Amino acid sequence: MTVSATAAVETPPVALPKTSECEQLLKIRHSMSHVLAMAVQKLFPKAQVTIGPWTETGFYYDFDNPEPFTEADLKAIQKEMGKIIGRRLPLERLVVTRAEAEQKIKAQNEPYKLEILAGLQEPITLYTLGEQWWDLCAGPHVANTSELNAKAFELESVAGAYWRGDETKPQLQRIYGTAWQTPEQLAEYKHRKAEALRRDHRRLGSDLNLFSIEDEAGAGLVFWHPRGARMRLLIEDFWREAHFAAGYELLYTPHVADISLWQTSGHLDFYRESMFGPMKVDEREYQLKPMNCPFHVLTYANTLHSYRELPIRWAELGTVYRYERPGVMHGLMRVRGFTQDDAHVFCLPEQIGDEILQVLDLTEKILSSFDFRNYEINLSTRPEKSIGDDAVWELATNGLIEALDRKGWSYKIDAGGGAFYGPKIDLKIEDAIGRMWQCSTIQLDFNLPERFDLHYVAADGSRQRPIMIHRAIFGSLERFFGIMTENYAGDFPFWLAAEQIRLLPVTDEVRPYAESVLSQLKQAGIRASIDQSGDRLGKMIRNGEQMKIPVLAVIGFKEVELNALSLRSRREGDLGSVAVDELLVAAISANRDRQAGLGLSRPAS
Repeated sequence: MTVSATAAVETPPVALPKTSECEQLLKIRHSMSHVLAMAVQKLFPKAQVTIGPWTETGFYYDFDNPEPFTEADLKAIQKEMGKIIGRRLPLERLVVTRAEAEQKIKAQNEPYKLEILAGLQEPITLYTLGEQWWDLCAGPHVANTSELNAKAFELESVAGAYWRGDETKPQLQRIYGTAWQTPEQLAEYKHRKAEALRRDHRRLGSDLNLFSIEDEAGAGLVFWHPRGARMRLLIEDFWREAHFAAGYELLYTPHVADISLWQTSGHLDFYRESMFGPMKVDEREYQLKPMNCPFHVLTYANTLHSYRELPIRWAELGTVYRYERPGVMHGLMRVRGFTQDDAHVFCLPEQIGDEILQVLDLTEKILSSFDFRNYEINLSTRPEKSIGDDAVWELATNGLIEALDRKGWSYKIDAGGGAFYGPKIDLKIEDAIGRMWQCSTIQLDFNLPERFDLHYVAADGSRQRPIMIHRAIFGSLERFFGIMTENYAGDFPFWLAAEQIRLLPVTDEVRPYAESVLSQLKQAGIRASIDQSGDRLGKMIRNGEQMKIPVLAVIGFKEVELNALSLRSRREGDLGSVAVDELLVAAISANRDRQAGLGLSRPAS
């Protein structure tokens, strides 16, 4: 964790270790995958094993079995795994020759292992589990199954998986499991998993009528419904406001361009598989844009700039299109058409540190407004295959380091993990249940200024190349909306909610008063409505709660008499009778200050 502040959302009660940072947990999960395979082959002798790695939350193994595994099978397999753990079996590493390994595999009639063996370099290692079972493996593993906790693992599901991930090869059955060091960690993991299901943005998007993905239009294309579109507009307006305040100007660029542009930029060489095919118009080939960068570069190149004009900061909410394979698309998280909150800064080499610091400040301002305050940051440095002068790389990398140090943010170095065209900073955000999401990125680029022959006129009159900074804060507006929805579990703060206040008239006789109040709210910029269902009050309240409306205002004869409303706030509880004027002042203030609630909490009586 690199940045921490008190968040408005609940913090997980138990810290779960990461496999990548805990050697013992890695060994446990890797060993559990072998225990799983041994149990399966004992109960299903015709099952052939393939691969079984650890994952960040557990482990899995792929099997070729004549019959599909059922839920009852999973229970039986888990029970058998418990027995194997209880036998306190040793896991021992053996080094064998390729010929010895091949002989052992053929004796077991395991064709998948033969294919795996063909791709291994010597020395060949395998691990035995007890005296009977073994598999090709590099480890690491625990020394004995006594180090595994039979009460801290669970099999979770079965899914289909192609051998080697190739759709032309046999389909296998993948059994997923999770394993931890203690039962308490398993319980916390299961709690978070249940929370993730409750917070699933795809379900909430449907339940709250925010967006949909329509099969008739094609996969991975998002339809924003009125409620979701209103929220998106609020996010975009806030984003624009923050960027204008930070010295950015906005661009609007086309959705397509002549394919030659993508040849010049290098995207056809490095990114072709993720691009849609070209279309022919007037004997020219046009390409849907997968990136906004070349358009901003062309805009810069349209005018010869002086060093006095730099830095130039341009931003765009630009919709791009990328081909995603059918199996990887997922709600708003992975789509084929999405909007990047893209920005590019053209600056002098000596301005890098200040510009990166300003981007970090803007990033924090925007993300914290959505209650994302815990970040994990990586600084990726020059890879082996890269372009650009050593001195420029050193200057750029030092600029990133200087900005992070001045910001006071700790970070990890990802040595050699930068892009071929420059170093970068990647920022992950932590949500309410402890998940980390890749979000913001800041990249320095020496490539596009070179490819497009960009210049500025230096103080001595010479032509020099600017440094180009790519940066995105949300990354993808669609993906961020999905992450935000899950972070809030659909219970959005007052300032962001599509419908902020719903008026609930208890009888038709008070409807004229409700209409008058609604008019006042709308004139003040408050997003409000009247429940027109005619249902009883209890049902109107339930319907409002199901739609997660921040404030429900009950109107009866007493409220009409007092020119007031009886308010129920999701965040502040029952507020009792509140004058309409007081509500207007509080709601306007909440919108202006982007508050989670109205700030009208009443002291306990």
